[in-house]
Amino acid sequence: MPSNNFIDYVKIYCRSGKGGAGCMHLHRAKYVPKGGPDGGDGGRGGHIILVGNRNLWTLLHLKYQKHIMATDGGRGGASRSYGKDGEDKIIEVPCGTVVYDGDTGDFICEVKEHGERVILLSGGRGGLGNWHFRTATNQAPRYAQPGEPAQERNVILQLKVLADVGLVGFPNAGKSTLLSVVSAAKPEIADYPFTTLTPNLGIVSYRDNRSFCMADIPGIIEGAAEGKGLGLRFLRHIERNAVLLFMVPATSEDIHKEYQILLGELEKYNPQLLSKARLLAITKCDVQPDELPDPDTLSSTLGLPVVLISSVSGMGIPTLKDMLWEELSKEQNQVIEISHAPIEVEQRIVLDNTDDEEEEQGTIYLNEVEEEWDLNKYEGIGWDTQR
Repeated sequence: MPSNNFIDYVKIYCRSGKGGAGCMHLHRAKYVPKGGPDGGDGGRGGHIILVGNRNLWTLLHLKYQKHIMATDGGRGGASRSYGKDGEDKIIEVPCGTVVYDGDTGDFICEVKEHGERVILLSGGRGGLGNWHFRTATNQAPRYAQPGEPAQERNVILQLKVLADVGLVGFPNAGKSTLLSVVSAAKPEIADYPFTTLTPNLGIVSYRDNRSFCMADIPGIIEGAAEGKGLGLRFLRHIERNAVLLFMVPATSEDIHKEYQILLGELEKYNPQLLSKARLLAITKCDVQPDELPDPDTLSSTLGLPVVLISSVSGMGIPTLKDMLWEELSKEQNQVIEISHAPIEVEQRIVLDNTDDEEEEQGTIYLNEVEEEWDLNKYEGIGWDTQR
């Protein structure tokens, strides 16, 4: 997928449908002069529903769809006719989509499974017709309920890719090269920093027809948690990974220092990331084969498994796959549960709009056609004299 088509952040305005108004109607027929109330209920407004779709890998289809609105419910009718329900609006999103409030940044919900349905905004309930308000002492109620108002809010959709293994490292650490060697993915590879501008996913084949998913994100630099480099834009993509594979080149002056910097950036972004299983791969071991560090010494010093690899010559690749599969097979690494902290959003300037009038809720006298009930204008018709 071209890098300019990978969209993992969109902000949209959503509004559900309002409920239809109940009907105020008194049954009248030639031989039924006092038929009584028979006003029907209004229809329900349409919902805004999120549905997970495993065939989607990006939020590109929502980039230019800034307003998503469901339809309103229909009004009730005579003879206890119910109003038509509003049409629900279905928004298909990739698995791993997280939804935040667009004004406050608070977490709302997430969609993780294919076919999972989440009602983002509920449609308003339809109002009750006057048939519901008949009593022994009020046999001809001349009022009905309006429908509930619609719900509206700005929402932010963020995609956090689902993968088993996430590659973490500085620019030019060999992440994209490793992904291209162990999977069929074709990420862009070049000899300059930040070659990878969008996350790349690859399926790594293992023994006995088994496989796991590996995610390559753009390089992390010191200060990424504060927004430097590509910063927070892609750090969120490793939140769902079961195992984190740190990659430091063998040509680095201080492997221990670079690993601590990477670990510190993850901790600043989300301290929960430190609870994930971690491995360290020393890459580019074919450049200086005579000056390679001792993996056992590094492992005891850093407190995590260390492996020496070379994506070009294939050195240590089978061992790396075995170590990754061993970590993925552990029961504690198969459940990926994270808490989504609120995000920072720009404060919206609220303008005072005096033209919009809030609908009065509850049971009110019917004034849906912007007029008052003046019974004097019905005198002489005949029905008023038979009460």
